[in-house]
Amino acid sequence: MPRLYIEEYTRALAGKTVCIAIREGILRDNFNAVVEDIKLLNRLGLKTALYHNIPNRFANQKYFRFLSERLPETRIVRAPPDVDFYTFVLDHEEHVHKLIFLERKMLIDQTGQKINAITTQGVRQNISAWGDLIANTNFKGVMERICVRIDSGQYDRVHILAAGRNAIKHELFTIEGFGTLIANNFVEHFQPVASDGDVRIIDGILKLYAHEGYLKPRTKEYLMDNRNNFFVTLIDDIVVGCVEKKIINYQTAEIAALAISTKFRNQRVGVFTVQAFMETMRKQGYNRFISLTNNPNLKKLYETIGFTPCDFAEYADRQAASPGVAMYFFKMT
Repeated sequence: MPRLYIEEYTRALAGKTVCIAIREGILRDNFNAVVEDIKLLNRLGLKTALYHNIPNRFANQKYFRFLSERLPETRIVRAPPDVDFYTFVLDHEEHVHKLIFLERKMLIDQTGQKINAITTQGVRQNISAWGDLIANTNFKGVMERICVRIDSGQYDRVHILAAGRNAIKHELFTIEGFGTLIANNFVEHFQPVASDGDVRIIDGILKLYAHEGYLKPRTKEYLMDNRNNFFVTLIDDIVVGCVEKKIINYQTAEIAALAISTKFRNQRVGVFTVQAFMETMRKQGYNRFISLTNNPNLKKLYETIGFTPCDFAEYADRQAASPGVAMYFFKMT
C-alpha cells in the first residue's frame, strides 16, 4: 500500500479544481471506487467536477440520483449522446489545473513499462510506438488534442489513470503516482529542508530506493537529526527529490542520498538536483564532488553531467566504508 501524504499534497492543491472524466462503461464498473475518491477530494476542500456520458434513460436514473446524493459538492456534467465524449470534455473546460481521464488501462511504453510523467514533446516523439493502449477508441488523436490544450495553457496537468479502487487518491497523494502525468510547466525549486513535512516525504522517497537495493536505509530519526544536511527539489511546492550533504574535506563534498520520486524519474529532475546542489556547495567554498552508487540510472546521470569514475587515494577511507560501490568524481572550474 503506497504511503499517503494527504496534508502536503492538499496544501499544494488548495484553491484549484480537479476534473475527472470517465466514460459510461468504466464508470459503471468502478462506480463506488470513483465516488469514494471524489468524496475524499471534497472532504479535503478541493473543487471537483465529474464528466460522464451515461445516457439519460429511465434505467439509468439511479446513477444520476446516487451521484447527486453522494457528491453534492461536485459539479456533475453529462456529455450529450450525439457528441464524442473526449471532444466534449476537451472543448468544455478552460484553465483547468488537473484533468484526470479514468480509462480501462494505464499508459505504457513499448517495453511494457508505465509512463509516469512526460511532456507534450515527449508524447509526440513516442506516441507512434505506444499504439492504442488506453481506450477502445483511437486515443492517439485524443492525446494530440490533450497536448494542444496543454501547449496553449488551457490545462496545467492532465493525468491518465487505469480506473480502480483508490486510483485518484494514489495518483494525487503519493510520491509514486498511479498513472501518467502530462505537463510542460515542471518548474523545479531547490532549497534546504524547510519542514517536518519535507522530512516525511524524503523518508518515503529514500525508502523506495532502499527497497530497490541501491541505497543504505536511513531511519526517520536519522533524517530528523541530520535535516540541516538535506536539500530538496520541489515541483508544485511538493518535494520530488532530495540529496544529502556530507563534507569530506575543506574542498570536497559528497553527494549522498540522491533520490527522485518515481513519478518524476526520466524528467531531468535528477540532473537539476545535482547541479543545483553543486552550485549551492560552490558558494560555500567546495569545488570537488564525489558520489558513490551502484544504481545504473544514477551512473548514467553522473556521466551525463561530466562525472568520471575515480579511485583517488585521498578518498580511500570513504571508499572503504562502501566496499564494492563505484565512486564518481567531478571538479568545478
